[in-house]
This record gives sequence, C-alpha cells and structure tokens, in this order.
Amino acid sequence: MQENIYSTPSGQIHYWVKQKSNSRYSLVFLPGLTADHRLFDRQIEYFKEKYSIFVWDAPGHAASWPFQFNFTLSDMARWLNEIIEKESIQDPILIGQSMGGYIGQSFMQQFPGKLKGFISIDSAPLQRRYVTAAEIWLLKRMEPIYRLYPWKALLKSGVNGCAVSAYGRKLMHNIMMTYDGDQERYAKIAGNGFKILAEAIEADLPYKIECPALLICGEKDQAGSTKRYNRAWHKTSGIPLQWIRDAGHNSNTDQPELVNDLIETFVQGLEID
Repeated sequence: MQENIYSTPSGQIHYWVKQKSNSRYSLVFLPGLTADHRLFDRQIEYFKEKYSIFVWDAPGHAASWPFQFNFTLSDMARWLNEIIEKESIQDPILIGQSMGGYIGQSFMQQFPGKLKGFISIDSAPLQRRYVTAAEIWLLKRMEPIYRLYPWKALLKSGVNGCAVSAYGRKLMHNIMMTYDGDQERYAKIAGNGFKILAEAIEADLPYKIECPALLICGEKDQAGSTKRYNRAWHKTSGIPLQWIRDAGHNSNTDQPELVNDLIETFVQGLEID
C-alpha cells in the first residue's frame, strides 16, 4: 500500500492506495469514528491482490493530524470524492464501518450514480425518520462526557464495547492508545463526529441508496441502537441484511473471514451482472 497525503483547508488527510490494472472494481474502506486504517487490516490483507484498494485515516484521526474541527459530514464526503478523482479510482465500491457508512451515504447524496456498490458494516441509516429527537439531542452533547470520563475506564469501555474477539479487542486497544496522554484530542474527535452526524441527520435529506447494497451487523453489537436501526433499515429499504455471529460493533475484526466472504460474494455478484 502506498501512503499519500491530500491537503484540505482544514488539514491533511493521510490515505493508502494500491492500484491493480486488471481490477474492474476498487474497494474503498472507511473506518468508523475514533478508529483508523488499521481497522481493515484483515480485509486489506485478503483483498489487496484481487482488487484496487483505498483506505484512509479520517480527518483528525491518527496520521491525519493536526486538523481543524470545522468540517461537516458532507465535507468529508466531498474530500473523499476529490481523492478518488485525484487517484483515478475506478468503479468504487464503498465499504464503511459505523461512521464510515454514514460518510458513504453522504457521498451518495452528493455524487449520485458514482458508487458501484455500498456495504454498511455496523453502521445505520442517515435518514431522519429512523432517529428520535432524544438521540439527536444526545449526539450533540457527547464531547464533555468523553472529556470527563476517566481515561482507563474509557479505554476499557471503548475496547470491550466495540469488539468481542481477542484480535478485535487487541486491535481496538492499540488504536485507542494512539490518543493515550491526549484525551482532549480523543474527546474532540468523538464529540465532533457525533455532532456532525446529528447535523447531517437533521438536514433531512433523501440519502438515497440507488446502487447495489448490503447491510452487515454483528449479533453482539452493543453500540447505541445499531441493531435496531439495521432491522428497521432492512425492513424499510429491502436492502439485504447479514447478521454476523459472535461479533460486536467491529464485526469485520471479530469475524474477518465471514465478512471477507460476504464482501467477495457481493463484488462477484456485480461482476456477473
């Protein structure tokens, strides 16, 4: 994977790409809030010789720092599109975990028809009708909670709340330790992320998914109302939903082989069509 940098008015985004000339599709991996590109290590290891690959550290996260927290979810989607254009990434299939799935929906809102496929991993719909007013109110007020929570307790809850496997928990621990000694930055990343998510939901845009899509959710996902959202999303939209046994919110790290199989089957289905 080649590490590159894209400059924005708010800071520099670090991302990694590997182009394959004989690859029809490109897999665009977007990690969730407070996670970084390492979240998809098992997916990149599996797919890097099969497809063109892209993954980033989202603005403010890990290597994409320093960064001003003056951007919106739609800004992130727009910057992603600019990077895709810069790198000549062809026929992208966006695979977003949690916040990455929200960015994907904002991307489709702004650039309809550009994605060839969309896979949501432990994410949820951006449409306003799925979210209660109380949930939006809370999302806007998360930063002080992260600031005041004792770091050791926050580290434990973050690790155990995201993953159930030994590998998944160790990986999430290593990712969170990026911010050890700088809880203020961690709180700002999380708080700003939840705030811009709430604002994107309040915008009450259509957020239509018009490309082939797949919903993936861990059976043991305890992050907020993710399971409830996915049940409703599947019921309302008809998008296929796959439950992953023995997996939490980071189901692609708890059950990487199962998730890789689902991704590969999805892409192969597009190749047949």
